[in-house]
Amino acid sequence: MEQEYQKVWDECLGFIRDNLTGKEGENAFATWFKPIVPVKFDGNTLTIQVPSQFFYEWLEQNYAEVLKDAIRLTLGPTACLQYSIVMDKSISDSPITTSIPSTGRQSTINRAKDAPMNLNRNDRTDFPNPFVIPGIQKIRINSQLSSSYTLSNFVEGECNRLARSAGYAVAEKPGKTAFNPLMLHGGVGLGKTHLANAIGLQTKEFHPEMTVLYVTSEQFMQQYMDAGRNGTTSDFVHFYEMVDVLIVDDIQFWANRGARTQEAFFHIFNTLHQANKQIIITSDKAPSELQGLETRLNSRLKWGLAAELLPPDVETRMNILKQKMRNDGVVMPDDVIEYIAYNINTNVRELEGALISLMAQSSLNHRDITIDLARQMVDKFVKSTNREVTIDYIQKVVCDYFNIPIDSIQSKTRKREIVQARQLTMYFAKKMTKSSLAIIGLQCGNKDHATVLHACKTVANLAETDKQFSLWIDEIEKKLKD
Repeated sequence: MEQEYQKVWDECLGFIRDNLTGKEGENAFATWFKPIVPVKFDGNTLTIQVPSQFFYEWLEQNYAEVLKDAIRLTLGPTACLQYSIVMDKSISDSPITTSIPSTGRQSTINRAKDAPMNLNRNDRTDFPNPFVIPGIQKIRINSQLSSSYTLSNFVEGECNRLARSAGYAVAEKPGKTAFNPLMLHGGVGLGKTHLANAIGLQTKEFHPEMTVLYVTSEQFMQQYMDAGRNGTTSDFVHFYEMVDVLIVDDIQFWANRGARTQEAFFHIFNTLHQANKQIIITSDKAPSELQGLETRLNSRLKWGLAAELLPPDVETRMNILKQKMRNDGVVMPDDVIEYIAYNINTNVRELEGALISLMAQSSLNHRDITIDLARQMVDKFVKSTNREVTIDYIQKVVCDYFNIPIDSIQSKTRKREIVQARQLTMYFAKKMTKSSLAIIGLQCGNKDHATVLHACKTVANLAETDKQFSLWIDEIEKKLKD
């Protein structure tokens, strides 16, 4: 025979379900009401058991009105709702009860013998302020953010403008933009960790009252495993659910491992997102390219904005070097900066590493920073990083060879010397890079692929019929390979 308290609670659930409308209402009902278990009914007071302190607080903060209406509609205006909050598997024989008569609700905390609480049995509070268990409402958390990774020293360029702009918008209104989650993705050393940290720091500046937490995916997984071994998984989950802005770095490390970690994060993600709290994630791949993550978790990553950070162009690389020099109080000739920027083109980390190596060479050997010293250092550095010739570098070599401004290749002028330089750039770009004809044309004056093909054929024909032109090709190619 069905217990009377179950019948009463089923009636309450029917009312609650009817009042939580739409897809969000269905999710809220499944997340916050299905786990509730009725345990007792004495004719006027229904006792329900909830899984944790956090669960209780969330109900009181977000669903107190609908619970009050449901219990009074089912049992009458004098009815009471009593909570039994499970805090540990080991339950004390003498639970602590605190009544809240103004709302018609009572809270019973089943306390573990080894976990005493500083709670006055006669505490009172008025609706709608929730009954708060000490230590749970708001705690100070070390954000784990690096103070050196700020937006002010994050150099903006075409390669990262979307990501940076979205990050600033998130910092202004965390959890209240369409960029939730904000996923920053791109190759190694392109600034994902820097930008994620910078967003966190900017958020704390705009909203000092908010709790911001940065954690690597490896840290999160290790913490979850430790919590499982210590029997504190519930505390682990509740801790993360209290964070206002959660930043998880390098989520790709969960691929093909940590199924339980992924499941825990999935539920934390849902809780934070539903509460309009901000989630920021970094990865080396876009969500559609991430293999080995649970399907439902991967689908969540696609809810907001996936912003890609691309390798920096030559202008951005030069600005990065200048920013680094300003921060370190270093001065060096413009031609040295330009040489490094054109020759180290893989990522920001290696670019800064090359600059540090050059400064070390100069300081330790008591030598001036010159183009010759830069060339010696870069030659060694590039060999260890497998440098690839880029379109930017080809443009510079060709323009230097003919002593013309580099931006002339981007212009629409039909002057003979500019046209020839542009055609030679296209020719070597097709021969020495992996770029498509469309990309080559785009970077050489916004030309189409047919123009690139025509330029390559023209250069090949002139190389066979014009000795001067053939000499130019040989000398430029030698400079490109040096």
